[in-house]
Amino acid sequence: MSGPHKTKRIALMAGALAVAGALAVPALTGLSLVGAAPSGSRLQVEGTMAGFDGATTWLNSAPLTAPKLRGKVVLVDFWTYSCINCIRSMPYVRAWAAKYRDQGLTVVGVHTPEFKFEEDLVNINAAVGRFQIDFPVAVDSQHKIWQAWGNRYWPAFYLVDAQGKIRFHQFGEGGYDKMELAIQSLLAEASGRPGDGKLVNPQAGAEHMAPALGSIGSDETYVGYEKASNFRGAPRLREDRLQTYTMANLGLNQWALAGGWVVGAESAVAAESGAALAHQFSARDLHLVMGPGAAGAKVRIKVTLDGRAPGADHGADIDAEGNGVVDATRLYQLVRQSGRVSQRRFEVRFLDKGAEAFAFTFG
Repeated sequence: MSGPHKTKRIALMAGALAVAGALAVPALTGLSLVGAAPSGSRLQVEGTMAGFDGATTWLNSAPLTAPKLRGKVVLVDFWTYSCINCIRSMPYVRAWAAKYRDQGLTVVGVHTPEFKFEEDLVNINAAVGRFQIDFPVAVDSQHKIWQAWGNRYWPAFYLVDAQGKIRFHQFGEGGYDKMELAIQSLLAEASGRPGDGKLVNPQAGAEHMAPALGSIGSDETYVGYEKASNFRGAPRLREDRLQTYTMANLGLNQWALAGGWVVGAESAVAAESGAALAHQFSARDLHLVMGPGAAGAKVRIKVTLDGRAPGADHGADIDAEGNGVVDATRLYQLVRQSGRVSQRRFEVRFLDKGAEAFAFTFG
């Protein structure tokens, strides 16, 4: 697993050209840089694709290699299944794969984990089914493909032409029009036929919906002690040992625990029924990456906002009374404010012990 300072989830791609200019060198470290773009497209050559050696297995496909893909335009998507930015971009990736498959585009998803649980093939298969992914996925649980490409971000997209040259890249969600126009440009270059210029417009609900950028006042917050910040509880976080915590008043972007917890490097485990986790946040959506702690287990949860049932502000994974069940290790959408976005106190109480909480994300 890559170190915490070398990897990053990117919330929004503000503009393909701006990001390429700022990040092209670190993103393409180790790739063979070459000269100007061939005729037929205005996209410049950025490097040579590194291939997919090191994949632990493949889903939806036999193993693919750079030579096998020669003659195809290839979109490589580095993702991990609990990353909200990857989840929100997935409807577009699926739509591109479907629309352009018969025109010469191959989409390859590279699933590179951030958390240990994302290395589990059972979990990855469940995510592929949940997100309705039908394009090839290289499982990169040892980060070998990630390292070969010199990648640092989730999600990260690299667009490769029919000669195996990287011609466009983009980090983070958003910028979908630029990416699709780049796909059309390289397909036209390969075939000699112009594209239709039309852009996909996939329907996206629940956690796939685009973020409310103007209302986000909270950043991703990790619960495990390795990356934890803004903890406001008593006593201070105790590493890898049972501790009973109490909550204090929370300021914006502070969080706390209540009851018995064991806080590990990546996650905190509820050691007793009734243990709680709170966060004072400002965003339309609140998500929490969590799991039941054991395969096949189910943990009941109860969510409140400002001490009351969430009502119309409940997320897709709970009801209006705040009731839900954690039955898999994944991202759960727990809050979607239906009206004006305001600062709120979120609290989730685990009615059964054993649940793991990893990270908050917002939208």
